Formats: sequence, structure tokens, C-alpha cells
Amino acid sequence: MLFTAIKVLISAAIIAAVSEIAKRSPPFAALVASLPLVSLLGMVWIYEETGDIPRIADYADATFWLVLPSLPMFLLLPALLRHGTGFYLALAINCALTALLYVGMVKLGAAFGLKL
Repeated sequence: MLFTAIKVLISAAIIAAVSEIAKRSPPFAALVASLPLVSLLGMVWIYEETGDIPRIADYADATFWLVLPSLPMFLLLPALLRHGTGFYLALAINCALTALLYVGMVKLGAAFGLKL
């Protein structure tokens, strides 16, 4: 239980740090947010809890392939916002697009033998 609490606190601290940094420097906050900290922490948590190296390798593979469908969001969101779309509507459109792209990537991955 203590390990779970530590995981939650570290993860929350990263999110809070990015939010605070963004108030002063959006580009620097973007740099921090773009670091694969969540993925790296996920690998550490998996290793510490299970020591399961094949599981970590599968996790890293899947993470690579599932990052790709999330990338268009970072182009579409600013375009929508700059053209007057409200924030929450733009966010909803991006979430829907990303979900569709995730489904597409999972189906495409399965066609090529990837376990996503």
C-alpha cells in the first residue's frame, strides 16, 4: 500500500510541476511534459513490483506504437484554438480523434502481429 501511495504522489507531482512551469514558460513546460517520464516511471513500477522483464519489453513496444496516434492531437488542438473553437469543444474533438486513431492503430497493429 505504501508503494502505491508513493507512485501516486510522484505521478501527481510531475503533473503539478508541468502545470506550474506552464504558467511561467509554456515551451519549457512542453519540454518537461514531452519527456517520457510517465513511461519510464511505468517501467520502474512494473520492474519493482514484478521484476517481469518480458512484460516491460511488451510495455515499451506498445507505448511506442500507441504514442503515434496521439501525435496529431498536438497539431489539431492549437489549430482549432487559433481558429476560435472553444477550449472544451476543441479538447473533445481531439479526444474523439485520438480515440479513433488508437482504435485504428490497434487494428492495424493486429494485422501486422503487434500486441497492442
